[in-house]
Amino acid sequence: MIAQAHVGVQRMSLAQKVALTDEIFKEQPTLLASILVLPRMGVAMEQLDVAIHVLLVTFQAMKRSDHKWPAVTEAIQEGCLQRLTARMRFNEGLPPALVAQIVQQFCDEHSERFLLAFVYGYLGDHDLWAVRTEAEKYLVLATLNLVECIAFVGSTAAAR
Repeated sequence: MIAQAHVGVQRMSLAQKVALTDEIFKEQPTLLASILVLPRMGVAMEQLDVAIHVLLVTFQAMKRSDHKWPAVTEAIQEGCLQRLTARMRFNEGLPPALVAQIVQQFCDEHSERFLLAFVYGYLGDHDLWAVRTEAEKYLVLATLNLVECIAFVGSTAAAR
């Protein structure tokens, strides 16, 4: 679904992307807001396009999944971001081999591992893993947090 959503979004016209963004605004406004706020944190427009593309692909994949996703709230976003940054802090200072093992285990066990793989690859394709600026840090965190939020609400919905 992720690959189909990615290709579908790439093929969309600007008008189609705007219409999809309108759908996101109606169904997942907090996710949209978390991306649209990035320029206030210094993210350049060309880098913002990366995060917007990830959001559009994520939303398209959610639509294709044929089940109802609960709305992501600010509280969910905050909780997911806290867990994400705690994981990152845990890895700081560890030997590279151990970090690689921990990251691999995290990816293998992630409930949205295909979305996570897409985001890791897409950020890498746009040379954002170097995180050279504060703005890039915010962009990477916001994009990874998107995945964490989708995983959280997806597991919450599945538990019902």
